Amino acid sequence: MTTRVPSARQMHWHEHPFYGFVHFGMNTFTDQEWGSGGEDPALFNPAQLDCRQWARVAKEVGMQRLILTAKHHDGFCLWPSRWTEHSVKHSPWKGGRGDVVAEFVEACATEGIEAGLYLSPWDRNHGAYGQPEYVEYYHRQMDELFGGAYGKLYEIWLDGANGGDGWYGGANERREIDRRTYYDFPRIIDKIRTLQPDAVIFSDAGPDIRWIGNESGTSEPACWGTIDPSKIVIGDADCSYLAAGEEGGTHWIPPEVDVSIRPGWFWHPSEAPHSLRRLISIWFTSVGHGHGLNLNIPPDRSGLFAEEDVLQLRALRHAVEANFRTDLAEGAEIEDVPDGPLTRVVHLPPKTRANCVHLEEQVEKGQHIAAFEVDVRQDGAWHRIVKGGTVGARMFVPFEAVLAEALRVRVTRAIGPVTLSRLSLYHAPNVPL
Repeated sequence: MTTRVPSARQMHWHEHPFYGFVHFGMNTFTDQEWGSGGEDPALFNPAQLDCRQWARVAKEVGMQRLILTAKHHDGFCLWPSRWTEHSVKHSPWKGGRGDVVAEFVEACATEGIEAGLYLSPWDRNHGAYGQPEYVEYYHRQMDELFGGAYGKLYEIWLDGANGGDGWYGGANERREIDRRTYYDFPRIIDKIRTLQPDAVIFSDAGPDIRWIGNESGTSEPACWGTIDPSKIVIGDADCSYLAAGEEGGTHWIPPEVDVSIRPGWFWHPSEAPHSLRRLISIWFTSVGHGHGLNLNIPPDRSGLFAEEDVLQLRALRHAVEANFRTDLAEGAEIEDVPDGPLTRVVHLPPKTRANCVHLEEQVEKGQHIAAFEVDVRQDGAWHRIVKGGTVGARMFVPFEAVLAEALRVRVTRAIGPVTLSRLSLYHAPNVPL
């Protein structure tokens, strides 16, 4: 069976392309990225933890969703799991009676944004990791998190993190697994579908959204929403394949760009957020390429988003809003010319200054544009300014500012009926050139 068009879940995700990751846990307090698993739960003690602040900031800057690391690779659980002692129930925070996951989902609901969770499959704390009984432990934790106690979830984030050095119940050794078979991801996905049928599931191979193949916030200008998941091993995927997708792939599994606002995923006192210029560039190569942008904001040791991160998020929102405030093509005469799969001309007032074009396909009918060109007319003559690849859900193409009397988009290669549902033109003050 092939499914080369988005499901209802995936269309909802396409319509909400900017959301946040929240990496928070034991690593926040130990200044690590990957904890060993042997850390003392007493180290976890955020004095001002306020999930409402996270959700308020996310909503203010235009994020539609937040995803919390309920458990990272160190195995420390942000909820009082009955299946392990390595959790908040043995921390001094709220006298061991706290539940970060509960506060998080409640805050998201109160602020009107969607909640998602990440439950790492690798657990450097659990003594049975590498044995069949650990996989059953993982399923029991999925029941706790996804089984309804925390309400409706909109994204379940999976990865193939799969072994290495760890504490493992005090063994302090290196453990390897068969990454192709150990976790039995088809079983995990089936369980999630049963427990949270409306949630999109992220992993290298989907089944709903896939990794872009890097954590640098970049993507290729030509990228297909379709892949063949049978060609992917979760946790050991071909990153170049994930980045490009596959023209005519068997399943619609579009990419997510996951990247942190800081160099690390967890908060570190020595790090600062990326520059606004870098964040704008990330936006253009994620949301601007039709992908999801999962931007991590790590709370600090107080349990709050750091003020410098909040200021950068606000600056990013203002920059994006300024870029696309005025559509120069709105109200203009638009003409379709019988040339190739599709040629559309936008007639503009003389010497209109522009530097960014925005295209969209009706992806609910599939992704068909494989190559396009953008030309501008100056003094009666056409000049090419952009030669592009795929379009998909959206494609924002920045270019050096020009003065034009008309703009022409020519689809030069297509693999099916072309449905160019949007053509917008802007003079954007903040473009990554």
